[in-house]
Amino acid sequence: MHLPLIIVAGPTAVGKTDISIRLAKKVGGEIISADSMQVYRHMDIGSAKVTKEEMLGVPHHLIDVLEPTEEFNVVIFQKMAKQALAGIYERGHIPIIAGGTGFYIQALVYDIDFMENDSDCGLRTELEQTAAKMGAEHMHQMLQDIDPVAAEQIHANNVKRVIRAIEFYKMTGKRISEHNETEKKRKSPYHFFYYVLNTDREILYNRIEKRVDQMVKEGLIEEVESLANMGCNRNMVSMQGLGYKEILDYLEGKCSLEEAIYTLKRDTRHFAKRQITWFKREKNVRWLNLPDFDNDRELIVKHILAEFYEE
Repeated sequence: MHLPLIIVAGPTAVGKTDISIRLAKKVGGEIISADSMQVYRHMDIGSAKVTKEEMLGVPHHLIDVLEPTEEFNVVIFQKMAKQALAGIYERGHIPIIAGGTGFYIQALVYDIDFMENDSDCGLRTELEQTAAKMGAEHMHQMLQDIDPVAAEQIHANNVKRVIRAIEFYKMTGKRISEHNETEKKRKSPYHFFYYVLNTDREILYNRIEKRVDQMVKEGLIEEVESLANMGCNRNMVSMQGLGYKEILDYLEGKCSLEEAIYTLKRDTRHFAKRQITWFKREKNVRWLNLPDFDNDRELIVKHILAEFYEE
């Protein structure tokens, strides 16, 4: 018997948080955040983190669980999310995955095996030494030469993952991106309802613009400043997030505040576009176009519930 799982995904600023909480209230659910930034403490404004008040008493998982100095990636997410799922099922509740990081959702839904345990210590040490000597960009170029697809998916600053991908290729003769592609074809162990929220592009872009202005008003600059004072720098995975690297540029005198805000709005729009492209490639997703429901979120929740209880 496959365990039930509801997924509420979609581009940034589309309204996933609100709908997932409304849904959780109706089904007695608990929410697992599939967001690569909300996992970090002290990063509230730039990550548009759900507040305690907004949660309305619904338990949330994978929020505020790491320090900004710690690494977070798809493998860590998958492990933490599976632990959270086990607890939710044990309590007899329905898990709802909410977030916009498509790769994380895919890794969880299809239980992708990243083969983390098969490693060669000697080879890894050798690669780590090369990285220490030659730097992150050199390693990323090495990966680019053997596996361009993986190089596109893994950020150059994420040296551990870059090394892992090179190591995988040297050990197996196979590209890690091809291995992950094969893994994607696996059957899911869950009976999942995978919803992707979307709206008209103009409405979405307008929401993004307003959200960025709101973040600045709420103290985004001060938040990034205090992270910098804590010793956070742009080489950390956490500081790669939208809203953080742009404001860092401003704080470091590389651009004016107006330019930083302009860049943040533009890059967030591009990011939303990439998210939609990703979800369009996913199989077994159910698209929910907000204007089809007159932008009435209660109607959307009713629609999801009707399908959930019907199957």
